[in-house]
Amino acid sequence: MGKLHDKVAVITGGGSGIGLAIARRFVEEGAQVVITGRRQEALDEALTTLGSRVTAFQGDVSRRDDVERLYKQVGQSYGRIDVLVANAGVIHPAPLEFVTDEQYESQFDTNVRGVFQITQKALPLLNDGASIVLVSSIAHFKALEGHCVYAATKAAVRSFARSWAYDLKHRGIRVNCLSPGPVKTPIIGKMGVPDESLEAFERTLGEMIPLGRLGRPEELAAAALFLASAESSFITGVDLCADGGLGQI
Repeated sequence: MGKLHDKVAVITGGGSGIGLAIARRFVEEGAQVVITGRRQEALDEALTTLGSRVTAFQGDVSRRDDVERLYKQVGQSYGRIDVLVANAGVIHPAPLEFVTDEQYESQFDTNVRGVFQITQKALPLLNDGASIVLVSSIAHFKALEGHCVYAATKAAVRSFARSWAYDLKHRGIRVNCLSPGPVKTPIIGKMGVPDESLEAFERTLGEMIPLGRLGRPEELAAAALFLASAESSFITGVDLCADGGLGQI
């Protein structure tokens, strides 16, 4: 029997990268999974690989109407949520002097407003004893070049985990934070690095990490499974860093 047997999990940003890897691992552990994302094409592709225990919802976590439609569908289909993974996020790297209003608003809308809404609106469906995993980043405590706005959004996510662990303790709902370091996912290709330089960029980035390489999505999925399952039943409010030591040494 899997660690999430008969559990219902909602994973935002589940169409690619870390979210997709988490969805795959949760399915392997017996969960019924709902993934969300803004791109229908990515969701359709994900469904072809994840199997029949996964459904997809196209929507934007920063839009309240989309979030409310998501939970109406989840309520009708499953009636409850046992695990919520708030993973959807965007990044627009830029030094302070070059950050545009659009870049600022996009990151705060998705990374902060989106996490807030997807969690708050889930409360009526969340079972007592449920697990919430908020995906932050080691950028919330480690300064990285060009990440000033992104880091601020992820610091808010880390703060949410602390506050909500306290707010929801009376229901036995655990809230924890998962903070990845650099992971080899499609988001690296969205950081403004030219295609011809991407391989060299990833190699240089890997050399900065004590373990000497980028993380793999499935390694983050394993950490998310730990926080989502009964294996972490006495853990709430923590920040689990899966970063190859980059933020620790």
